[in-house]
Amino acid sequence: MLRLAGLTLAALTLSTAAHADIALKLGSTERVSRLFAYPNNCNVICFRNWTLEQTVEHYLTQSVQRDGYSEAKVLVKTENGQLHAEITGVPRRYEKPLAALLDAGDLAYDGASKLNADGKWAYNWHFFLPLGMALENRRSVELLHFPPDYSLTQAQDYLKSATTDRWATLLTINGVPPEQLPGYQTIIDIAPIAAPSNAGKDLEGVYDYFKDYQTNMVKQVTVHSSGAALPTVAFGAPVRNWIKQQYGPTVNVLSLVTISPVDGVKVPLLGANHPSYIWYAADPASYTGKDAQAQADTAGLKVMGQDLSAACWQAAMGRETDTNPDIELKSCTQTWQVAQADKTCALFYTSIRKLTPGQAAGKCATASIKAQLKLLKVPAPAPAIPAPAL
Repeated sequence: MLRLAGLTLAALTLSTAAHADIALKLGSTERVSRLFAYPNNCNVICFRNWTLEQTVEHYLTQSVQRDGYSEAKVLVKTENGQLHAEITGVPRRYEKPLAALLDAGDLAYDGASKLNADGKWAYNWHFFLPLGMALENRRSVELLHFPPDYSLTQAQDYLKSATTDRWATLLTINGVPPEQLPGYQTIIDIAPIAAPSNAGKDLEGVYDYFKDYQTNMVKQVTVHSSGAALPTVAFGAPVRNWIKQQYGPTVNVLSLVTISPVDGVKVPLLGANHPSYIWYAADPASYTGKDAQAQADTAGLKVMGQDLSAACWQAAMGRETDTNPDIELKSCTQTWQVAQADKTCALFYTSIRKLTPGQAAGKCATASIKAQLKLLKVPAPAPAIPAPAL
């Protein structure tokens, strides 16, 4: 039985406990520099010429803001070669998840160092932990493959990428208020490496180097401070395969399983496409024959229905995590693959094909597309050119 009962929306909202000042010793300049990937974006000339202290303040401020502590202030100082963070306007317990993240980061750095010692580190990879996430007020968890390099070097924001932006849109369509999105999008990447977006295949051999880090992070993040499990989505084939290797169950797209990263806690986990997969599935260049465009549209519509269903489940479970995961999944697939198939179609043609709403409505009204909308639950045609390891 899932250990979810009693964890309602009220239990996940901001604590009414008195906020206080906390002081946390972050460690030596050397440790903090590597854990915060400092400098983030310098090649002789720095894109943003920040000090180490400013860089740490930047990411810690993102975290407190995304946890909902809008009045919180962060100050980072260096004394005798040691960095200290002072945070006002957060609960005293806030230092615990922050310290745990940095301790997990040490494990990730050890793995990256071994990877490099074995000659497997690429020149254009960057060590990058999931900095700036909500540390406390989380509603769901997203397991992904690796962050794109520009999230570090340009945005300096782990949640700023085409992948997270698209999924945020789908969550919003499914009723998540924009200001609550960070609580739903707490990310763990199985490879803590910011790399070019086409580097997925090159990263396939690195996961074992980060096993201690991965399992430590999953234990930390998928269990709320109350002790209850948080709904989790595993995106893309590499991550779904990693779940099977690490925890046992086979995870397909829209298949629901449970994992137990902590004894006595069963985490509901849903398999999903990678948020960027639709651009490959819906690309006519991925198919052969005179009907390549039709095949691409068919595949794109099916993937859109799957993605909307997965985001629907994540949104519903994040709102009320004591609800039944199986019932929510059945409701979501019925909504987006059957009852609101016309809306699924319109969203595909406006967001992926970039048609106007009027053009999309016309396309979805054609006989050929209407026939496809009755078959959204049927597997999509296989691309002639396999999608990359996203």
